[in-house]
Amino acid sequence: MAYRPAALARAAQARAAWRPAVERAMALHRAGLLDEAEALYGQLLKLLPDEPNLVHFHGVLLYQRHRLDEAVAAVRRSIALDDQVAAWHNNLGNMLLDQRQVEAAAAAYQRCLALEPGHVEVRNNLACLLRMTGRLAEAETLLRGLLMQAPDFADAQAHLALVLAAQGRAAEACEAGARALELAPEVTRNHRLLGLLHAQAGRLDVAEQVYRRWLARSPGDPEALHHLAAVTGQGVPERACDAYVTEVFDRFAASFDAKLAHLQYAAPALCAEALRRRAAGRRRAVLDAGCGTGLCGPLLRPLATELVGLDLSAAMLDRARARGSYDQLVQAELAAWMDTSPGRFDAIVSADTLCYFGPLQAVLTAAHRAMRPGGLLVFTVEALEGDAQACVLRPHGRYAHARGAVEDWLAQVGWHAVEAEGATLRQEAGQPVAGWVFSAARA
Repeated sequence: MAYRPAALARAAQARAAWRPAVERAMALHRAGLLDEAEALYGQLLKLLPDEPNLVHFHGVLLYQRHRLDEAVAAVRRSIALDDQVAAWHNNLGNMLLDQRQVEAAAAAYQRCLALEPGHVEVRNNLACLLRMTGRLAEAETLLRGLLMQAPDFADAQAHLALVLAAQGRAAEACEAGARALELAPEVTRNHRLLGLLHAQAGRLDVAEQVYRRWLARSPGDPEALHHLAAVTGQGVPERACDAYVTEVFDRFAASFDAKLAHLQYAAPALCAEALRRRAAGRRRAVLDAGCGTGLCGPLLRPLATELVGLDLSAAMLDRARARGSYDQLVQAELAAWMDTSPGRFDAIVSADTLCYFGPLQAVLTAAHRAMRPGGLLVFTVEALEGDAQACVLRPHGRYAHARGAVEDWLAQVGWHAVEAEGATLRQEAGQPVAGWVFSAARA
């Protein structure tokens, strides 16, 4: 539909009149004041529904709030309104890549490059796409060419470290990771990356030095403290602290499902099958303890008269809510919440969550308290070979448990009819992660 000159003039006047408010909304957004920015974006979009900047940056904000479908729709609409902003295509590509929509992400990145051939960030993102799809040699070639052009590009150095690590070239990966940290010591993920690279290579003493430097820059950082304990074996907590869990899973919420699909994540299906096998056709009040983004929800829903999801991460719960599988979602630490919900459930499932707990007596006691007589508990743990130790905090930040220790804890608490099935929980660094699927009944 063609607009008359008078209508175009009125639209231009409206945009000019509201420009200070638009700039204010974007300033609030940049400052991280998301509630205020979202409210102002909403008001302005009622007045200027076709203002491309408003539509686009409102979409970016929605993405930051893990409302992914709305975010992608808004960014696509902003591009339909103005197709000539290279950075907007890059943003769209990043959103799509987080969801593992690889072909659509690649198309968005290529459009960005067509508009701005020298765009270094999009070339870095394309290398990330190549790495995620297993095209490691192509990713390395692209990154090395990019770093010849922009040798101080810290993100590209970090991506190169990941590409080299995926090829088993540990020494080169650590060198690239150290360069990324040198270029951008203020970026937390560079400390985390370099520490994990050294830990994976068995250089725990060097990883310790990295984490201590991280703590010197950010005293009390929960991730740094947790990983330092993992590589030194000193000050190991009985479970990962609330701040660590919240920080890690809020950060990963947007891309969590896609990443786990790439890792052939099997824990939800294993738990649901174990519950189905022992439930004997009965539908129950079920708690998904540590529900995350709700991957267990669709599997548990047919088995549940009531399905409650419990998690510490608000961002994860936002994703779980979007699935529509749960009758209730609760943000709380799971052992504390179960302890205050006596006799509420007929079944409790915890898929890939107790790997953030060391000794399990407290959480198993809380689950026992929350369970009705005859109720079923199903959960996974990562396997620790042998019974010399009950549990170990591994360098990647998760606990592994010995089968015998878990069986002892279950017996001490009062669970009976215990079954343990060995299984592969997922792939990690190209290797299977061995675990146990436990099920037990309350007398």
